[in-house]
Amino acid sequence: MAWRWAAASAIGTSHIQTGGRLEDAHFVSRMGNESVFAVVSDGAGSAKFGVYGAWLVCRTLAVRFREWARDNSELPSDELLTDWIDEMRDRISAIAEKRGSTPRQFAATLAAVFVTPDETLTLYIGDSAVVGRRGSNWEVLCWPENGEYASTTYFVTDDPGPRLNIARYTREHDAFALFSDGVGDLALLHSERAAHQRFFVPMMRPVDDSTKDGRLLNLSSKLKDYLTGPAVCERTDDDKTLVLISGS
Repeated sequence: MAWRWAAASAIGTSHIQTGGRLEDAHFVSRMGNESVFAVVSDGAGSAKFGVYGAWLVCRTLAVRFREWARDNSELPSDELLTDWIDEMRDRISAIAEKRGSTPRQFAATLAAVFVTPDETLTLYIGDSAVVGRRGSNWEVLCWPENGEYASTTYFVTDDPGPRLNIARYTREHDAFALFSDGVGDLALLHSERAAHQRFFVPMMRPVDDSTKDGRLLNLSSKLKDYLTGPAVCERTDDDKTLVLISGS
């Protein structure tokens, strides 16, 4: 399987106006010859070290999945995935203690996908999302979860434990997209709890049509320009991350 992808993160206009910084993070990589892994994390705007929390989420899972794929052909168990999240939380707690802070100040969401020739695994915490293409139809694999109150969500650092969702699918999807909540209003039809087909079809077409494998640098640059352009910024002032992966 030849995997190719375009990925970009862009700072929200609200953060630019207040002198803030980009608090989203992402990572995409082939794992072995035929598998691919991707993760998106959104640091909480109310957390002092949210950007560092997002970076830790992406790095920890990338390392663990890479190590797993090197020695195993099957997917990791739910118990092992939970152990990896616990390890991530322990690392955040240790760093927070050294900084005289609390884990809550490193709060970040999580949305990840690991695709092998036979199976697809998703895991998520919070309001980032994953969608997949089966045939010509885009389906939501991880619907974003909000908290008990408006404009709230769940985080890796939640106490006493995170609201971790794990799902497994037989391999029926040939393309995937991951995105933070800043892209949600563009990519999802909330009233129908469905993916916005007219958003994903044209967005994925250049990735499908590329003759290159791996990260598509030119398309990633164009994707960032799109995320920082007026058509998007007029719809959302939040940070935005979008990862587009094609295996077709």
